[in-house]
Amino acid sequence: MASNQQSFKKVLDSTALAATRFIRRPPIDPATPIQGRPRETSSNAYKNYQDKEGRRLQKALNSLTHGKNIFVYQNVRTKQVVYSLTRYLEKNNLLKQMVNHGKKTIPATLRKDLWAPYYSVHFVEPEVGLDVYNHLRQFALLRQLSPPEEMITVTKEFLESRRPADLRDQKEWDKQNMGRVGQIMKKKERAQALMDQKATSIADIAFLLGKHAGRILNGSPERFLAAYRTQRRRHRQKVAREKLAGAAEERAAEVVSLEEQLDVEIAADLNTPDDGSVKILWQDVYSPQYAKHWPGFVQHGQLRWTRNHVISQEQGNESDEVIADGAFEEAKAK
Repeated sequence: MASNQQSFKKVLDSTALAATRFIRRPPIDPATPIQGRPRETSSNAYKNYQDKEGRRLQKALNSLTHGKNIFVYQNVRTKQVVYSLTRYLEKNNLLKQMVNHGKKTIPATLRKDLWAPYYSVHFVEPEVGLDVYNHLRQFALLRQLSPPEEMITVTKEFLESRRPADLRDQKEWDKQNMGRVGQIMKKKERAQALMDQKATSIADIAFLLGKHAGRILNGSPERFLAAYRTQRRRHRQKVAREKLAGAAEERAAEVVSLEEQLDVEIAADLNTPDDGSVKILWQDVYSPQYAKHWPGFVQHGQLRWTRNHVISQEQGNESDEVIADGAFEEAKAK
């Protein structure tokens, strides 16, 4: 009977589970007498407990897949691109990756319907995924703070894309703008060009996968460097591994307690490649054409079209710090 109940349990992905919304009031022992009624959901004691326990459990959930997945979101209006290690996009993480290019380039309020999935990258080794994630953010920041000159130079194609459609306005517009070919863009135009990271993001991920091809195919090079480590360094690493093992056991117990509270089964990861390759899931199947070359070990797939990334307003204040959630579902082959 127990096995049947286990098979009907709902499976949740740890990368998509925001633990804060599942935390209820502090547990109360029925045998313990209390004065008055239990804390209401609007009380400060309830909110503080929910925030503290939610963050602790979320760290435990993130440790299961930390570094194995990179989820990329795009702004459908400005074409900005941001990176996340979890399926849900947090407000603080989003604001840290946005660069101020002038007035109104960073909005006062973040609209949740403007941020949609772009693509996701899935690794077997978390160390490689973390290095690629850090390089993606560094490349995006460097390109916006110190852009190449050809990126902000006015070209004929750029002017043609902004030319008015009305024939009565084209003659005057051509007189004012066609002489700007080869000049630096104006401030507003330059801001729009720098915020558009859709093509460069795909070129970056293709370059980084080729750069880390040896680590992806042959594994981490740490074992080859073991002979060159000093005794003191090996001792420090041993102590660090023991500390990490203890923290992993503690977080595993927290995940088990959350599974018991929700009566669900939390899966470590649902998109990890079976072999030593790298899997990339695209929202648009034509997006990989932005890169000149892809390594042979990369598996390409497609994301299922969904509107789940737009969080419903029924959750109220629980979703204030989360901009998008519930996206990046792989499309199944028919």
